[in-house]
Amino acid sequence: MLAAKKIKRLGIMGGTFDPVHYGHLVTAETARAQFNFDKVVFVPSGYPPHKIGQKITEARHRYLMTVLAVTTNIFFEVSRIEIDRQGYSYAIDTVSQIKEKYGQEWEIYFITGADAVLEILTWKNIKTLIEMCTFVAATRPGFDLSVLDNKLEQISSLAKDKFLTFEVPALSISSTDIRQRVASGKPIKYLLPESVERYIFTNNLYKEGKEFIAANSQT
Repeated sequence: MLAAKKIKRLGIMGGTFDPVHYGHLVTAETARAQFNFDKVVFVPSGYPPHKIGQKITEARHRYLMTVLAVTTNIFFEVSRIEIDRQGYSYAIDTVSQIKEKYGQEWEIYFITGADAVLEILTWKNIKTLIEMCTFVAATRPGFDLSVLDNKLEQISSLAKDKFLTFEVPALSISSTDIRQRVASGKPIKYLLPESVERYIFTNNLYKEGKEFIAANSQT
């Protein structure tokens, strides 16, 4: 008799990563340890629909910074799946492609922030997406989970089983703040890996007019 294949757990860590920083890495590692993920795949967004009209750094830079950031963690890898795909980057399309790539022996978990879950009713094909994966929502200490529960009730009484929460240290690091610091000449050391810091300055990123594309441009 053939032994049944062991089900593995894969976490998807999506984001613009403009730039990737320690807040992203701590969130991914905390989720990996708490939920016993065999692997976490970082997926830099190509054309994020929630940033239409905003400016984002070229995908090649965001991808390479993410690769540099995760290289020391054997459980982390980076996928080009969204930046190589035409059109806007929707979670439903990404999860579908990843499920097809890895096969039935992998359970898919979508790592996101609790604040993003509060907007989940606006996501494309959300009910189908909930059927395809389990969400793990990162919260900060003191976050009111009843707010999240109320939002899930609007989707389905069964949806709660597909949403897990986990708490991460109260880090206030943000990509927006890092970009503003670079633009104004303030230090960013210890907010992100040194390799990413070097990449930013070597490539002169986050200076006015440097290497930006409009998020609503699909060319």
